[in-house]
Amino acid sequence: MWRDLSGVGRHGETGGYRRYAWTAEDATLREWFAGEAAARGLDLVEDRVGNQWAWWGDPDAHVRETGEGGVVTGSHLDSVPDGGAFDGPLGVVSGFAALDALRAKGVRPTRPLAVANFVDEEGARFGVACAGSRVLTGAMTAERALALTDGDGVSMAEAFRSTGRDPGAYGADPEALRRVGAYVELHVEQGQALGDAERLARLRLDGSAREAPRGEDAWGGAVAVGTAIHPHGRWRIDLPGVANHAGTTALEDRSDAMLLAAEVTLAVREAARAHGCVATVGRVEVTPNGINAVPSHVRLWLDARGPEESEVRRTVAQVEGRVTDLGGTLAEQSWTGPTPLTDDLTARVHGALRSGAGGGSGTVPLLSTGAGHDAGVLATAGVPAAMLFVRNPTGVSHSPAEHAEEADCLTGVEALTAVLEDLVTKGKA
Repeated sequence: MWRDLSGVGRHGETGGYRRYAWTAEDATLREWFAGEAAARGLDLVEDRVGNQWAWWGDPDAHVRETGEGGVVTGSHLDSVPDGGAFDGPLGVVSGFAALDALRAKGVRPTRPLAVANFVDEEGARFGVACAGSRVLTGAMTAERALALTDGDGVSMAEAFRSTGRDPGAYGADPEALRRVGAYVELHVEQGQALGDAERLARLRLDGSAREAPRGEDAWGGAVAVGTAIHPHGRWRIDLPGVANHAGTTALEDRSDAMLLAAEVTLAVREAARAHGCVATVGRVEVTPNGINAVPSHVRLWLDARGPEESEVRRTVAQVEGRVTDLGGTLAEQSWTGPTPLTDDLTARVHGALRSGAGGGSGTVPLLSTGAGHDAGVLATAGVPAAMLFVRNPTGVSHSPAEHAEEADCLTGVEALTAVLEDLVTKGKA
């Protein structure tokens, strides 16, 4: 499976991936997912947003008979610009591999099990992360999502229609959500806690990773259980200037929007440091974008996150003050508050891993994360959701250098298999 995915959307110059929603690359990835489902005899269902669900068992019949949904694992297949190979696809591939392992063991589920592929998780094309799960759950309206545009001015409605789908059918899908009784997302760690024994020890001391120092790590330090997702958001900043000739306009006569952008970028770093957060200007659009023209307008996108909502808000407020002083504007595009993953399900997942099923008893780290995930959107909507993280030895993510060792990935599959076996054979979490 990994080899089949490795060439899709790979950019030759950077070695990174450009897999954006509703593009040719996305269509290839969706076809791959459908092929994997068909090869296993799974029932492929697409919800109103375009998320794909490959079911082993009949979730609708199960809901009618028991009043509870099935168990779902998976993640996403899209990427950030020039992203790495693991963020998203590792969870989908591991989901299929875990399902294979359950069948090989002769496990007879008492609840249906699905592997999911959430569309447009990164928001790289239209600017809003987790769009597929946000619209599915009603956290973002269909009207707002369909009106979003990419860098070429193509709306999501137009992109959706170009794939043969009807934008009029796009929207929240309560029926699809009713099928989900528990969602467990495996993801590569986007940090280095598991790859750094000293850092993990410090995290345990300050409570970010909680586990009593009792016994050996049940999974060799390769796997952790997620507890919460930090508050995070995205903002658009617009800065004014006046276009002019780069060779004939004296420096003192210029109104250069790029200089304002530089000031704002530095202000972002200063504000984040002051409030214990992280904040990034990661995307810039310049008008008229000519080498020999003074910029008349610069648009920036700000990403800000941190452990405390109040501090993230203070960071953005400080940036907005500087933007206003410079004659610009700042507008919120998306916001997700602090998101604890579902306590009961997280405890169930943690217990399954500690019990020794598949990997030996011992401790299992618990980690919070500054990265957003579909699991967090589902948890906010009241769908029980939990996460597993697989060790990332360098901590690098959203980059071609993103990496996880094959042995650790296989340990992640074993851990996910143990969790899924517990959930599909022992009843509701």
